[in-house]
Amino acid sequence: MNSQLKKRLDEAENIVFFGGAGVSTESNIPDFRSSDGLYQQQKYPYPAEVMLSSDFFYEHTKAFYDFYFHEMIYPQALPNAAHCALAALEKQGKLRAVITQNIDGLHQAAGSKEVLELHGSVHRNRCLRCHHFLDLKGMMDHRDDQGIPRCPICGSLMKPEVVLYGEGLDMRVMQKAIDFISHCDALIIGGTSLVVYPAAGLIRYFHGKSLILINRDHTSMDDQADLTLHEPIAQVLAPWAQE
Repeated sequence: MNSQLKKRLDEAENIVFFGGAGVSTESNIPDFRSSDGLYQQQKYPYPAEVMLSSDFFYEHTKAFYDFYFHEMIYPQALPNAAHCALAALEKQGKLRAVITQNIDGLHQAAGSKEVLELHGSVHRNRCLRCHHFLDLKGMMDHRDDQGIPRCPICGSLMKPEVVLYGEGLDMRVMQKAIDFISHCDALIIGGTSLVVYPAAGLIRYFHGKSLILINRDHTSMDDQADLTLHEPIAQVLAPWAQE
């Protein structure tokens, strides 16, 4: 257990966690920007950023879902020690909210209750015509012969409630995230390169005592943090998962 981190978390009464793809890599879900991440793959005819755009979804729906189901969906993934530690801290009354850029639902699977999903979730899907809801299993079970999910009620196209490139974030979720960050006394930033805006800009609303940065690689915010740990986040937080 890192003694400096323990001291800061023991002293804190209102902790907020803000995390990204690095939180789930130890659950065997690839990240985006590392050397072996999703954006470095060259097995598709278009870059990942293009295939995950709103325009591409509507113009090349089959190709979008080929990519989506092969590269974005990990139904067998389980929460790791980082997810479990955050859920334990919330249960103790120390951590008030998890703000995540991830869409995999692993924070909820670990037991976290107050989870703000900035980029949506693969577990929420809606019909574009009648707005019928399907969970992830429903999406996978209602694919046509081209692999495109269709509404079991009206047969229209289903769309994941994830934020694609070219789409705006849900400002209600953003405002709630701002409120949590602006009132916390300790902000833990974990598993994120802090290059995706507007999400990365949330940090400017923090005015508390301890800014803690846990990320395998260096970020532009390293010199502004009160404590910086360049280690895998599940490894750092594992002791709190046992408490």
